[in-house]
Amino acid sequence: MSDTTAPSTVWPVTLDEVLAGRERIRPHLPPTPLRAYAALDARVGRGIRVCVKHENHQPTNAFKARNALSAILALPDDARRRGVVAATRGNHGAGLAWAGRLTGTAVTVCVPLGNNAEKNEAIRGFGAELIEAGSDYDASAEVAARLVEERGMTLVHSTNHAAVIAGAGTIALEMLEQEPALDALVVSVGGGSQAVGALTVARALRPGLRVYGVQAAAAPGTHDSWHAGRPQPVAPQATLADGLATRGCYDATFGALREGLAGFTTVTEGEIAAAMRTLLATTHTLVEGAGAAGFAGLMKLRDDLGGQRVGIILSGGNVDAATLRRVVNGEV
Repeated sequence: MSDTTAPSTVWPVTLDEVLAGRERIRPHLPPTPLRAYAALDARVGRGIRVCVKHENHQPTNAFKARNALSAILALPDDARRRGVVAATRGNHGAGLAWAGRLTGTAVTVCVPLGNNAEKNEAIRGFGAELIEAGSDYDASAEVAARLVEERGMTLVHSTNHAAVIAGAGTIALEMLEQEPALDALVVSVGGGSQAVGALTVARALRPGLRVYGVQAAAAPGTHDSWHAGRPQPVAPQATLADGLATRGCYDATFGALREGLAGFTTVTEGEIAAAMRTLLATTHTLVEGAGAAGFAGLMKLRDDLGGQRVGIILSGGNVDAATLRRVVNGEV
């Protein structure tokens, strides 16, 4: 079944665009595993079967590799020659830097001052120019916008970009092919590319599939906006899920989130840390705070999901050593 309707202000991409994104990235990114773990199911209880999508196995250890490669390969040759720029807290920048190296595209990445040093190192390691400026993600985005004007580069926004969202949509596409009997997805939300990608696929292929959103309680801008029905900017606090720490919602995704999500909850720092520990113990793979938020949300929603097959996405595994130590030692 193919959705050929044009994107609207509510739905920024169609299924056909997600399918086109998959064709762009397919030669470079094989499908990631979707796995079940009896020990994890036992921790969750309620008869829930948890289907774990391992995006922490991507070349950059995060799903953003899909988004970035989809976006760069969609650009015309002249735009790629001029280079691309983006703002990030880490994973989008690393994905863009990796995709730039793969395609021979110059990449400049803007991060906030005091950004995670290990993520900065990864971005530089893939060959990108790194600019540290601004107090948070949104301030860095303002720097990136200026570079578009000054250098003639193309902005690859982490959320407000159709090819980025199409790339993220390939995750749900794979999940439904790997486990057609999924009843629900619980997805972490920062800007919303994962969730809107999943909603786009679900409405075209599996309208009965419910998608729930999860955000850090310390940075609840999108969550609060969704419940209010209008943008509600907030000043995000420090959070283990730094990849979800935005001031508010985004034009490209907010309408679809409002229309499509079955529910939207927040999780505390303690709940995120507990999710990281549980996932480490049961799946034996490394998960960062934002990557564990979906599972933390599932634990919060499990009374409503009893007896169902629920997909979660381990969206990234780029946790720094100091944070991991605190989490494992139960200091959070």
